[in-house]
Amino acid sequence: MFHKEGFKIILVTLFIVIGVSLIAHYFVDILWLKKLIQIVAFLFLIAILQFFRNPKRITPKNDQHIIAPVDGKVVVIEEVFEKEYFKDKRLQVSIFMSPVNVHVTRYALGGKVTYSEYHPGKYLVAWHPKASEENERTTIVVDNPVFGEVLYRQIAGALAKRIVNYAKVGDTAVQGEDAGFIKFGSRVDVYLPLGTKINVQLNQTVKGGIDVIAEK
Repeated sequence: MFHKEGFKIILVTLFIVIGVSLIAHYFVDILWLKKLIQIVAFLFLIAILQFFRNPKRITPKNDQHIIAPVDGKVVVIEEVFEKEYFKDKRLQVSIFMSPVNVHVTRYALGGKVTYSEYHPGKYLVAWHPKASEENERTTIVVDNPVFGEVLYRQIAGALAKRIVNYAKVGDTAVQGEDAGFIKFGSRVDVYLPLGTKINVQLNQTVKGGIDVIAEK
């Protein structure tokens, strides 16, 4: 139900909310103010629980498909020059996650992890054109029997302060399985071979582990 990366924050938040509610109950005499404080504290807890939710999703395994790695909105579909790993042109599909989206990162395809690197950086807004090069980010490459090597990049946004990446070189990536987490708003870029058929449009909302964003 909730992602393991959120357990500590959820527990701390729960204690804070209980503490604030008890203080308001015993030390605030104005009834409407007491209730307001308790309601705001409760809503804050709900927001934290909502952010770290991890809905169970069943992904049909298909090497012909690239599945959305995260929930969010498609903000980029374009041919670009990928500088870090391929050093050639690729088809980039970017999905932006707002704070209300599920922030679990899932493997978009199955295969062998051949590259996994963390890069510290800035915290520009996730839709900034330079975010993929200057923000805190991780770059992961999965070698798939149909698509060959496909790169995806977790990018921290203005609010995101920690990227969690579970992919290690040599690991077997299982399509749709948990590959990491980005806390508090972010973006994921997927770099596909030129000529890949794209199944989504700009501003389309997608669900991670469910929607097919590209296929052979």
